[in-house]
Amino acid sequence: MSLIISNIALHFLTKKEETGEVVLRLGPESIEFSSKIENFVDGLHKIYNAKASKAYGHFSSMPAAGDTARFVDIMESYLADAQSFYAFSCQAANLLKNELEKYNLAETGYLVVCHYEYMGGRYLLATVIPVSEHYSVDGELNISADKHLDTARMQLAARIDLFDYKDNEQGNKYVSFIKGRAGRVVSDFFLDFLGCEEGLNSKEQTQTLVQAVEDYVSVNQLDATEKQNTRKELLNYCKEQKSAAQDVSIQEIGQVIKQEGASQDFHQFCQEQSYPLEASFPHDQTVVNKVTKYSGYGNGISLSFERSHFGEDVVYNAANDSITIYKVPPNLKDQLLALLQTADKNEQESQQSENTEF
Repeated sequence: MSLIISNIALHFLTKKEETGEVVLRLGPESIEFSSKIENFVDGLHKIYNAKASKAYGHFSSMPAAGDTARFVDIMESYLADAQSFYAFSCQAANLLKNELEKYNLAETGYLVVCHYEYMGGRYLLATVIPVSEHYSVDGELNISADKHLDTARMQLAARIDLFDYKDNEQGNKYVSFIKGRAGRVVSDFFLDFLGCEEGLNSKEQTQTLVQAVEDYVSVNQLDATEKQNTRKELLNYCKEQKSAAQDVSIQEIGQVIKQEGASQDFHQFCQEQSYPLEASFPHDQTVVNKVTKYSGYGNGISLSFERSHFGEDVVYNAANDSITIYKVPPNLKDQLLALLQTADKNEQESQQSENTEF
């Protein structure tokens, strides 16, 4: 396993139904690093990486209200060995408790704080994992209920890239966090807990990247096949970077989509055209996925096809707002033929019924 745990702590936050009071129960001072714990953290790492709706930011320079220490302050104290990881995690849990008391939220569960390394990166992950009930049956067919950590429903989570933070404290993307279902809850609640501000906009950066690639292939006058191959190369590169939890690099993309005979590579092209792109950034894969395809959904119709088919196998008529598809996919063709056969059969049965009644 490529993941190495340095420290981990687990605390529990819940609310009293009668009063809404937040109750914090601190976990054990030390957790043994068994294979179960390693698999658990590895699972959290993979689930977090797979979340598409992540945003990026940085610690705020604003001082904390009152005498309360900021998350970044207690984190720095731990990283400088001025206090133990457990003490840091308990302070973080109390910060979270204080924020929960400000909001009328039901977002409680187990707070997991973990310091770990993965593939040369060093991270600090903080996440609240909700609790769900599950049922089991024993050999005597007795049903019993129990509770478990529902990692699949992890929505409140943030991760600090410690190397990026140390090397570039003025940066705007060393903290990542999940947006997703919780929406403003994350922005107003979890970011307040961390003392963070949103910084780099991953979606906007990716949209600019895709546009820059389209401009690049047009300037170099590539034919339709070369353009499509270039888009596929970009897509494959971005998928590999996402899988490895690595940023995309404009310089690396320049090597990936390099064209023979081009007057300049993509990296130089971006510099000369002054695209507002970071040298490297965490990308939005959902945006890149669209570079090789056209797709749309509405009124119960979903359609997706390779860009190279437009104007040939897929023809759009703007005059009557219709699409004609040639070379129908075999699996769709089989369904359509079966549908026609069923319709014909129903019509014949209907006619026979009408004749009999007559």
